[in-house]
Amino acid sequence: MKGCLMAMVTAGLLMSAAASAAEKTPQQEKMTMCNQHASSQDLKGDARKTFMSDCLKKESKLSSMTPQQMKMKSCNSDAGDKKLAGEARKTYMSQCLKKS
Repeated sequence: MKGCLMAMVTAGLLMSAAASAAEKTPQQEKMTMCNQHASSQDLKGDARKTFMSDCLKKESKLSSMTPQQMKMKSCNSDAGDKKLAGEARKTYMSQCLKKS
């Protein structure tokens, strides 16, 4: 009887530990989203570190953006940095957004 009861208690503890481990905290979910956005933009090195830092900040809206929105923001920023305008900007944006 004691052995059976002990086995049931142990099984219950293991199941509750597995269930709590599967649930992500809001910060873990934000980290996952930011990581996916950084990967979709092929960011590496310091650019990735900076992006992840900005994305994980409490007031950041980056983590709620879709990968397509992130790509659009990145391409738009790059076009602005290059001071592109008119047809040149339109062409650049088109090519930038087609990149995978």
